Amino acid sequence: MITRHSAPGVRNLRRALSMILLAASGGLAAVQDAAAEEAFIPKLVNSSTVPSNGDVNPYGLAFVPEGFPAGGSIAPGDVLAANFNASSNIQGTGTTIIQFTPTGTIAPPGAATTFFTSALPGLSTALGVLKGGFVLVGNLPTTDGTAATAGQGALQVIDRHGTGIQILTDAKLLDGPWDLAVDDHGTWAQVFVSSVLNGTVSRFDVAVTAKGVSILKKTQVAGGYTHVPNAAAVVLGPTGLAFDPESDTLYVASTGDNAIYAVSHAGRLSNGSGRGKLVFADAHLRGPLALRFAPNGNLLTANGDAVNGDPLHPSEIVEFDRSGHFVREYDVDSSQGGAFGIDTVLHGGAFNYAVIDDVTNSLAVYRLPSEE
Repeated sequence: MITRHSAPGVRNLRRALSMILLAASGGLAAVQDAAAEEAFIPKLVNSSTVPSNGDVNPYGLAFVPEGFPAGGSIAPGDVLAANFNASSNIQGTGTTIIQFTPTGTIAPPGAATTFFTSALPGLSTALGVLKGGFVLVGNLPTTDGTAATAGQGALQVIDRHGTGIQILTDAKLLDGPWDLAVDDHGTWAQVFVSSVLNGTVSRFDVAVTAKGVSILKKTQVAGGYTHVPNAAAVVLGPTGLAFDPESDTLYVASTGDNAIYAVSHAGRLSNGSGRGKLVFADAHLRGPLALRFAPNGNLLTANGDAVNGDPLHPSEIVEFDRSGHFVREYDVDSSQGGAFGIDTVLHGGAFNYAVIDDVTNSLAVYRLPSEE
């Protein structure tokens, strides 16, 4: 008698035999790893960003990169989030960066682990981590949550133990540091910072040692972006930055212009005052904020909904290619104003995508398929 197996049946039989062989050769862990590779549900963890002091409205988001030195409070693969509001929910008054280990314990509201408490309030989307062992964070302070009382802000350098060691200021080049991007080479780096109060983007060439960061050169690389007060967001201006070192191109998400621009030769410019080339500006944008590359080479931006808002398309993350062609979008919350900070890991990593939900004061960390 000949027994015929359906295609799914054959696959299941092969899978079962493979599991038996793995169990015999590598034990239970090998079987679990193999099963995880074929899982249907995504590798996804959600956790609160609210620490014990009640800070809310998370803005900046950053993975701790591979190569970050051991012996501190954070380690490669951890995720950091910076809070813009204090427990009063007044914008520009938050003082905490929280840390989260995606493979560790999930934090309920009020229990997120505090990595750093700042003396300077209003921690912004300008959050990044240097492989040399330091965290960078910008701030835009207010006393009443409005642009009328917005201060200049600064860029702080924090060591791996969560101690602030330097405060960098510049009346023109750090005028409301709102977001940043890092081209990290270990002992030196280029840090691009958007200034929301004057509509410019600057580059800081820095040396990184065990003691901290030294500025070797600083220059404006772009400008002329719309920057205006806004009741919902305090102020609108240039926000998200994503740098491509291979083409020496800096992509800029200009919230007030509702557009993405590309600045050529950004790593070598000695001075720049223009917006760059318009790359993407279609109806899918609704006040773009954070901007990152995806592992597939496309760009991701978070719609803040302060411009071109649509209640039927709230809090969306938008994917588009470098030629400006729309690819896909999804919402992180069913209410407007939830999308803000995003970050990605381009190569490797147990998790490679993280996104903020400002409405629920939480972050979601994923392992998404990549082309590696």
